[in-house]
Amino acid sequence: MKRLLLCLLLALPVPALADEPLVKVRSQLLPGDSVLVGGTLSLQLDLLVDTWFSAAPQLPKLALDGAVVSVPSGEATHLTEQIDGKPFFGLRYSYQITPQQARAFDIPALAIQVRPGQGSGPLTVHSQPLHFTAREPAGGEAGAQRLVARQLDFSQVLEQSHKPLRVGDSVTRRLHVRAEGAQAMLIPAPAFAEVDGLRRYVQTPTVKPMGDGRGGVDGGEREDAATYVVGEAGRFSLPAIELRWWDATTGEQKSATVPALDLEARGAAGYQAPFSITEDLRRLGQKAQVHIAGHWLLIGLALVLLAALAFAGQHWGAPLVGQWRSWRQRRQQAWLDSAEYAWRQVRPQLEGSPPQLGALYLWLRRRTGCHEMSSAFGRLPEPTVDYLLAFFRTRYGREHRADTPEALLKALPGLPKAVAEHDEPAPAHHSLKPLNP
Repeated sequence: MKRLLLCLLLALPVPALADEPLVKVRSQLLPGDSVLVGGTLSLQLDLLVDTWFSAAPQLPKLALDGAVVSVPSGEATHLTEQIDGKPFFGLRYSYQITPQQARAFDIPALAIQVRPGQGSGPLTVHSQPLHFTAREPAGGEAGAQRLVARQLDFSQVLEQSHKPLRVGDSVTRRLHVRAEGAQAMLIPAPAFAEVDGLRRYVQTPTVKPMGDGRGGVDGGEREDAATYVVGEAGRFSLPAIELRWWDATTGEQKSATVPALDLEARGAAGYQAPFSITEDLRRLGQKAQVHIAGHWLLIGLALVLLAALAFAGQHWGAPLVGQWRSWRQRRQQAWLDSAEYAWRQVRPQLEGSPPQLGALYLWLRRRTGCHEMSSAFGRLPEPTVDYLLAFFRTRYGREHRADTPEALLKALPGLPKAVAEHDEPAPAHHSLKPLNP
């Protein structure tokens, strides 16, 4: 009897286990495995799955002795590929590496944690180890900081507080550097010369990465400024400024220069009446005399106060103007980082060719705090979710089309109101605290 039961159990069909999702990792160095000291190359990582990513991949930090490494930003480039006749969907990230020493570098295999859809749990995959060599540029001093870029643009702007210049007025010299293929933090600071007769106030520089239009970084920008306050009348010259750099492609040393600026300042500004009071008094047969009796002390105090105000204006006027400009720049950056700015880019991107959802992703993240589109579906109307899923199928499915999503464009005006309905109401200013928080 036992043997018969054992034979029956062995004859039962065993359910096939579900296959785990396929995960592929590709890594490469761009533009190659050789770079100048001070130049920047990219470690590009492609993560591909045959299902989808249920969560953002966890990328490790990369540290190399003798090199500056910038980790990838939170935004990745989306990929769709056919591998052996099977569709794969992926994300592309880039590490920016700038060697500071002339030697060979080894990049170890990086352990990356991914969560593919329909998988049993998180998986850890490893990239391929890579190797590159950094060499000294021609004419460069060993150990000195140098700027290596594919292309460089060096320009200047002169701003005058008054035309023509007078004693007490100010001029601001602004220098702007755009370096493609270089890190912004490695752009050297220019030297603003001291000029006799002018008081110099160097402002805080602005350094930021230069985007490539697809969410990545393709270089750096730096803006420096110095304000000169005119202390005496005469002619002045702000000397030319030279910036030395090396071409990342050819290795040649190059130089970019902004020309000198000539200034001329007149005497202090004075007030001239539109008519002559003395001439009018003479015509009336009177003598042009001013009689002041018993008010010398009051007049002396008024003159001292006016002199103190003029002195304060000359010494602290320019820093106050610089602080106001810095505040205006912060306000402008806050607007660029706001959800309203991202919303204004949604319709132009959807109407573009091909249509894109980058601005819609960015608006949802800034408006709701959700880092994934699927997390925000609960706050969107059902028709809008259907339009988005239909867009994904036509844009990234097997029947790839780049048609303009007309239905999704019609649903855009109602999105802000629908998302606002799910926001928690703000507590009243004078409401009682919760009894059981």
